[in-house]
Amino acid sequence: MTKSLDRTELGLLLALPILIGLAFILPKWIVNYMQVSMGTGLVALGVMIQMRAGLVSFGQGLYFCIGGYAAGMAAKFWGITDLFLLLILGLVGAVLVSSILGILMRRYREIFYAMLSLALSMILFGLLSSTEELGSTDGFNLPTPTYLGWAPEGRAALLSLYIITSCLVIACALALHRFLQSPVGYVNEAIRENELRVEYLGTSAHRLVQITYMLAASVSAIGGVLWALALGHVDPEMTNWTTSGQFVFVAILSGIGNIAAPLIGTFILEIVRVYAVEISPNTWQMILGTVMLLTILFLPKGLWSLVSKMGNKQKSTDGDAAQSVGG
Repeated sequence: MTKSLDRTELGLLLALPILIGLAFILPKWIVNYMQVSMGTGLVALGVMIQMRAGLVSFGQGLYFCIGGYAAGMAAKFWGITDLFLLLILGLVGAVLVSSILGILMRRYREIFYAMLSLALSMILFGLLSSTEELGSTDGFNLPTPTYLGWAPEGRAALLSLYIITSCLVIACALALHRFLQSPVGYVNEAIRENELRVEYLGTSAHRLVQITYMLAASVSAIGGVLWALALGHVDPEMTNWTTSGQFVFVAILSGIGNIAAPLIGTFILEIVRVYAVEISPNTWQMILGTVMLLTILFLPKGLWSLVSKMGNKQKSTDGDAAQSVGG
């Protein structure tokens, strides 16, 4: 029997035509930021599903970079420009690397997990920065993608990539939501609360952590491919600690209460960054830091907690009204 759609899934499905329609209404620069934020939003989703298991990855840029560079190298050295084939290559690269590193990562928790993930991402950063064939610290450009032999130009090329990005992001969000609602997703929360009890129940916490790690790597690589194609460029900064820190920033800023939260939080971060740079070009990081500090102080569960409070308040109001009518 097919599982019915819940409110989150319905909301995501309704968001897709809205996202596509906005591309024809909003200014080009806003649409561009929306497209870029959807790519990085997938990486933030990867961070979020690990946080559900009590794991904080400060090196998620590793797979963000693997996805982008896999697509870039395939285009640069093999002349592959088909978006779907580039996505497959980026995904395969992330799965292979995460399946190996996951054997190591699944043994660690808390600060050790965070620091080890950071160390692995910085190893890749060092390798790419010293590889002249890949542009060293400057990176290299990517060509305009094609779609199963179709090669649009001008505005059609921009709209095509935006629409496909929107569809892929919503599809990934739906899949991750189903994952969090699955037995594995619920056991991840149990691992966060008391891993020893999970082991006593006969479930391998190490195996489930590796599954979550690989899933987060896969969705992050997809985000890396989409981000790289949107900007037409890749460079080692994709796996630098500052980039990985940004994804953690988004997860904390938006909260982990709903799968849509990191996607919305990523766009908010992009807009805050734009205006912060405009207001204070030399100290814009202070503005982002202030936003982060205020969020932690007044919304410790993230911006999504505002939506949750509004929903709970509405339910309470409806319940009181029903009780009054019944009385």
